[in-house]
Amino acid sequence: MKEFIHKVDAAILNPLITLGFAVAMVVFLWGIFEFIRNPADAENRKTGQKNIMWGLIGLVIMFSAFGIIKIILATFGLTPPDIINR
Repeated sequence: MKEFIHKVDAAILNPLITLGFAVAMVVFLWGIFEFIRNPADAENRKTGQKNIMWGLIGLVIMFSAFGIIKIILATFGLTPPDIINR
């Protein structure tokens, strides 16, 4: 059972969280780009601010998901030995 959970964590959950981090970072950086690109256009600045906010929210959610998964695995003793010894 432990090996199955480790495989699911390594093959499914970690790549999904990494993808989520990447998408949130792209949204955040795009928001910064929009905010800086047209400083005179209030609509573009507002759109940039929204993208920055949603990018930060996405980063917080992905960081939290990663932490919660690691806490659950450690709580139930499902952490692989190589992670414990680091």
